[in-house]
This record gives sequence, structure tokens and C-alpha cells, in this order.
Amino acid sequence: MVDFAALRDDFPILHKPVHGKRLAYLDSAASSQKPQMVLDALQEAYGTHYANVHRGLHYLSEAATDAYEAVRQKVASLINAPSPSEVIFTSGATMSLNLIAHSWGGANLQEGDEILITIAEHHANIVPWQMVAQQKGAKLIAAPMAEDGSFDKAAFAACITERTKVISLPHVSNVLGTVYPLTEIAALARQAGALFVVDGCQGVVHMPVDVQEIDCDFYVFSGHKLYGPSGIGVCWGKADILADMPPFLGGGDMIDDVEIERSTYAPPPARFEAGTPPIAECIGLGAAIDYVQQIGMAAIRDHEMSLLRYGTQRLSEVDGITFIGTAAGKSGVISFTLDEVHPHDISTLIDHDGVAIRAGHHCAQPLMKSLGLSSTARASVGIYSCEEDFDALTEALHKVNRIFKS
Repeated sequence: MVDFAALRDDFPILHKPVHGKRLAYLDSAASSQKPQMVLDALQEAYGTHYANVHRGLHYLSEAATDAYEAVRQKVASLINAPSPSEVIFTSGATMSLNLIAHSWGGANLQEGDEILITIAEHHANIVPWQMVAQQKGAKLIAAPMAEDGSFDKAAFAACITERTKVISLPHVSNVLGTVYPLTEIAALARQAGALFVVDGCQGVVHMPVDVQEIDCDFYVFSGHKLYGPSGIGVCWGKADILADMPPFLGGGDMIDDVEIERSTYAPPPARFEAGTPPIAECIGLGAAIDYVQQIGMAAIRDHEMSLLRYGTQRLSEVDGITFIGTAAGKSGVISFTLDEVHPHDISTLIDHDGVAIRAGHHCAQPLMKSLGLSSTARASVGIYSCEEDFDALTEALHKVNRIFKS
């Protein structure tokens, strides 16, 4: 049995008072806090075996390379990838999605082809596809969501045509918390002969992930949401697809042979890792993966689901609150509005009570426009979140109501 209350002690920043109050950090969907285990790994990487990887024959370079490459196996284990050689390190999920869109999309999309997403995408799963669609003469199509924010399979399937070449969706919506039925969507993609890409930023942090069971072609995520450092991310792709993709960036370490007129390229994953990588950050990501696997992703999922039920119950006590996204089995976030109070005012005021939430469009402007909103407030949980955080949020919102309704 995991003592989740005790896990809070693993995160030094959570003991920092904010405006003299206990910190209730409910903004993990934007970026998670880091356990001491990750901070120690970063310090050790820079302080005891830092050097460039894959290039040197001296001790420090070999030690850094061994530590860096060991993280591929940790990522492969985390998501049950068939091989660590299918794991590409990037600067984050945004970079990963750009890599797929510009490398695979640039080589394979043709005029008239269609790329299917949903209206609920993060901008990182919209703009790269827009860019490649404009370059290739393809079309980006967004399927609607159901009124409660759940995935509307019938409406989505109706958007698939013989021209659909890419289906790219989140594992979990960063605004609605909706968990997408990925295996069902994968079946639709297979029937259409379309590439299936999953933005896993809000998925891999909250639940077990098995890319073989999902049967997606790509799964991407960012380290900073998985209790790791910023500046490191993952792009997992099926080996045969990666082998046929051209490089996205050119430079050192991604080549086989270089002449002035031409170059040949290394096989994946090196082909897609041009230049000096975020070495210490990658090692820090490995420590974060060790940390969550010690706890167990299934246990994390159960803890957070219980906490979301409690948080929803407590927040329901607040006059004038409206929840945005109420799909069954949702994960990670509770988005809401409050009558007569702008979300930015909510976030600013409750900060003085030590409560940290996100307010804004959450990099999902098309979704907000479809909902008739400019922004929402969003409370999001992590492994260190607890009922006391939602108690503090609820009391702070009562105070906001008293200020605006007095």
C-alpha cells in the first residue's frame, strides 16, 4: 500500500510557504514538481560524469553516454515499447509532434490528403499539422466532442474518408480530462490506412501505457510533466516507420557520411537526434521514471481518480461553479468557471491563500471557442496532491465569492 501523503516529503518545493500559507499546488498539468530523486540525478550528472555523449573515448564521455543511453530502456519499459531503439529523445512533446508532422508528413502527405484531429487538441497537436498541410496542400479537419466533453466515436468516424492519412489525438485532454479510447481509435485508423499519432503528455503521467496494446504508430510525451526536468521529451515510433522517415534536423551525430555535395544518415534513433542533446535532463528523466515505477502507475491512477472524485464533490459546494468536461472516467484535471468572476481573477485571488491553479485558454483556443468561453480555471493533480489541497481550493473559492458578491 503506497502512502501518498508521505510522498509529499519527496518534493522540497512543496514545503515552501506561499504568501505565508501552505502551498496547495494544483497546476501539475502545466508542469509537475520534481522529487529529490530527480534533483539529485541532475546534480550527479553535472557534478560527477558530465561530458558530451557518443563522441568521446575518455572516461567521462563513456560514463555520460552509458547513463544517457540507459534511459532509452527505461522509457521503453515505461510504455512497453518493443525496442529502446524506437525511442527518440527530443526537447519535449511539441518538438516530437513537429518531428512527426514535418518528417513523416513532409515525405508522405500529398495534395488533397486529410489530417484528422479533434476540436479539443492542445496547440502543439494543431499548429505543426497546419504548417505541413499548408506546405503540401493537405487539409486539417477537427472532429467535434460530445456536450459533456466525452469522445464522440460516431461523429469522429464520420469525419474519416478515403483521403484520411493521419489521425492525431491526445491520450487525455488537457482541458476536459477526457480519456480517449485509443485502442478503438487505432482500429479506425487501421481500417482507413492512416497513421495514428498519440499526444501522451497527459496520459503517461496518470496511468499505465502500453503502446503495443494501443497499436498506435507514435506516442509522444514531455519529461517536465512526468516529474522530470524541462527540455527533454520522448517520441516513440514503430521501427519500420522510423526507418523510412527522413531526418528533421541536420547536424552532428545524426549522420553516417558527410561530403560537401551530399550526406547519408545514421539509422534511428540517432537520425533524429542532431547536435548535443539535453544530457543531464535525459538522465533526470530516467530518475523520474524510476520514481513513478517504484510507486506503480496503476497505484498512481487509483490515487488520482479517488482524489478527483473528492475534489469534484468539494468544489460542488461552491456557489456559481460550472464544471467544464464531465466525461465518465476522466483523468488529471477539473476545469471550471465561476459566475461573475473571470478565471484570471480567480487564480490571482486564491494565490494569496497559497493555492496554485491555471487560468486561461490552456493552449486550446479552438476548444474554448467551441464552448463559447475565453478561458477557464483548471485544477490539476499529481502524485503529491491530496484532499487538503482541494479543501484549500474550496475555501479560497468561497472567499472569492464573498469578495465579488459583497
